[in-house]
Amino acid sequence: MSRTCLKDTHVSLLGLTQAELAELVAEAGQPAFRAGQLAEWMFQRRAPDFGAMSNLPAALRMALAERYVTRSMEIAAVTGSRDTTRKFLLRLQDGRYVETVLIPANPALYGGRADRRTLCVSSQVGCAYDCKFCASGLAGFTRNLTAAEIVEQVVQVEQNTGERVDNLVFMGMGEPLANFSNVTRAIEILNAPWGLGIGARHMTLSTSGLAPQIRKLADFPLQIRLAISLHGATDPVRDRIMPVNRKYPLVELFAALEVWHQKRKQHLTFEYILIEGVNDDLEQARVLSGRARALEAKVNLIPYNTVEGLPWKRPSVERQEAFRDILLRAGVKATLRLEKGHDIAAACGQLRLKQETAEGIIESPVPERRITIGAGA
Repeated sequence: MSRTCLKDTHVSLLGLTQAELAELVAEAGQPAFRAGQLAEWMFQRRAPDFGAMSNLPAALRMALAERYVTRSMEIAAVTGSRDTTRKFLLRLQDGRYVETVLIPANPALYGGRADRRTLCVSSQVGCAYDCKFCASGLAGFTRNLTAAEIVEQVVQVEQNTGERVDNLVFMGMGEPLANFSNVTRAIEILNAPWGLGIGARHMTLSTSGLAPQIRKLADFPLQIRLAISLHGATDPVRDRIMPVNRKYPLVELFAALEVWHQKRKQHLTFEYILIEGVNDDLEQARVLSGRARALEAKVNLIPYNTVEGLPWKRPSVERQEAFRDILLRAGVKATLRLEKGHDIAAACGQLRLKQETAEGIIESPVPERRITIGAGA
């Protein structure tokens, strides 16, 4: 059984599969149906500890409590936005922090549904990929999150708010495909009927463009969606703001995306943050339209969100709309995103290891190391 955990801590059961839970109760001399009860307490009833699992034998609960936990993090702070977006600062067992953001629905995008809730989850503490517009990489990379820590972000937010999350985007801190094994394991648990039961088509994984891992993900059995943080339609522009492009230039990235497209038959999304004087030239829009049409991709245009310490600015509304209109006239499905959470630094590109609380500013400790671009898990 694979039970990866942090040194000197109990293992979180939230990162184990149903088969591993069955193995665990068998080792404790319990019948197989106890695994189903255990999963129900953790994922459906949201039991914070083993003491609450009243239909499990006391001896089993005691044995589990000696080695395992159902919570490995705590909510350190919640920041609420005027538009009801909420940012959660989560303290991990090793004293580090990650952020996750609960985003309300836009009824105009979801056929009038105003009750849809999207959670933007993190996959790493910090990020090694140093995208020049993004706050998450400013402090560098510390470590991957475990599958349990990824799953627990959803559990913690649902328990705190009393609201069910029905849509997930892996667009928080970190590069998900650089933590491939933990992210895909978490997705399996999040999707499973014995887990959180979130539909695979309601999960979107966003990557900066790790071409080998995109090819690998194309063989992943669940029908998750894929978004590419493109932000430049030509190599010179993308090189300026996306260091990963020097390792996996556009010709290599789009070859991998063609593999995805052929194997999955699913629509791709290109995320494109519009930055004044950097990538908002209308020729970029024309090149982008050709790339999007070839893969039947949707383009999500995002006006740049201010990040303290970075020099970039968003283009004028007129330039944003002109860029979008070129795509639309070319037959590309394109949207200009309405920002959510900008006022609490929870919008796209703003997540970082910094948070104001009643005790003052919380910042994660200095990262232990950086990794080489493209060194995915």
